[in-house]
Parts: sequence; C-alpha cells; structure tokens
Amino acid sequence: MTDQSESRTRLLTIAEAAEIARAPVATLRYWRHLGIGPRSFRLGRHVVYRADDLHAWINAQHDQ
Repeated sequence: MTDQSESRTRLLTIAEAAEIARAPVATLRYWRHLGIGPRSFRLGRHVVYRADDLHAWINAQHDQ
C-alpha cells in the first residue's frame, strides 16, 4: 500500500473531518443527523470518518 492510500483509509475524528471539510463540528453533527453528510460510523462511543469516504463526499459535492 502506498503512503497516499494509507492516509486515505485512516480514520478521522469528527474534529479532524470538520477541519478537512472546512466546516464547524456542529455542522458535521447536524449533517449526520439529517443523513446528508459524509459517511460516518460509531467505533465504540466515538463517531469516526474514513478519510477516503470524506474525500469522496467532498468530490461529490463539487460535482453537483
């Protein structure tokens, strides 16, 4: 696996995802509630995002 693919498959916290998406954490929480944000899932008590899912979602927003 290359360094780039490893970084894309890593798990991000909601704060890290918000920084990449340039949106407040509260906005990501709201999008998650509405079901319109990037794919996320619970890992124990924490909500996490796969970096590749986040980047795919950002790219999809650009294509709309």
